[in-house]
Amino acid sequence: MLIVNVGILVNPHKTGSLPTLHALRAALKSRGCTAVLDEDTATLAGETGGIPAEEFSTHVDVAAVLGGDGTMLHALSKLGNFEKPVAGINIGTLGFLTSCTDDELDVFASAVAQNRFTTSVRTLLEATVHRPGKPPESFIALNEVTLARGDTGRLISLRAQVNGELLNDYRADGLIVATPTGSTAYSLSAGGPLISPSAAVFVITPICPHSLSQRSLVLSDDSVIELSSEAMDSGPMIFTVDGRDSIHIESGDRLEVKKAPRSFLLLRLEGRSFYGALRQKLHWQGV
Repeated sequence: MLIVNVGILVNPHKTGSLPTLHALRAALKSRGCTAVLDEDTATLAGETGGIPAEEFSTHVDVAAVLGGDGTMLHALSKLGNFEKPVAGINIGTLGFLTSCTDDELDVFASAVAQNRFTTSVRTLLEATVHRPGKPPESFIALNEVTLARGDTGRLISLRAQVNGELLNDYRADGLIVATPTGSTAYSLSAGGPLISPSAAVFVITPICPHSLSQRSLVLSDDSVIELSSEAMDSGPMIFTVDGRDSIHIESGDRLEVKKAPRSFLLLRLEGRSFYGALRQKLHWQGV
């Protein structure tokens, strides 16, 4: 089936966003595709008639996100339950989540018009915060959820359970629960392993643990992970989702993390792969 409607979301804070938007629309139009802008992107272009990004599911066949990896993570929350291919167009160098750069707009438009691309199915995390006497709050993450110390500078005490069984009591700056997609992000910086996007796993990575024996752990993605802290000397904690949605967590609160019921479909152009991105971004041999 020929894809004709391409929804576009743009990071307005990226230098070059507006020229890239104009160039992408022109490339899509020349190949018979229709560009549909979300409200913020339409405002950036000085136009009216944009639609909310969460309504893209009923209006477009593919979403194109202009910016970088951070913009892709932000777009996930804006798109809501969008279960169609999402392409990241990096304004600058290629990222782990982006499909191409802003120098390849014609290549992208041609691939979309001719349906010549693949999709990489990415696992999402569903994290639910449980507080005594309050309704639970749930969040969706593509990369990771993090429970870390607040602004006191003190280590926090965290208890981690997997499927109801005690895993460990950590003393650390925090804990990261990451998807394979997130293994190249915060978890990697904290010493976690690189994981292929197709692996059916999660990784728990401690942040600056008090004991060097506390290392990253890879576990099946059908696991339910529970994080909590009853220690009164832990001080305030901050819960974040993909680096956003910061929430203060107190002693006695509980965080439940599991695989989300839906996935994220990352658009890949022909000849592009996760391993190619690794070679390029990490300057491995063979580039």
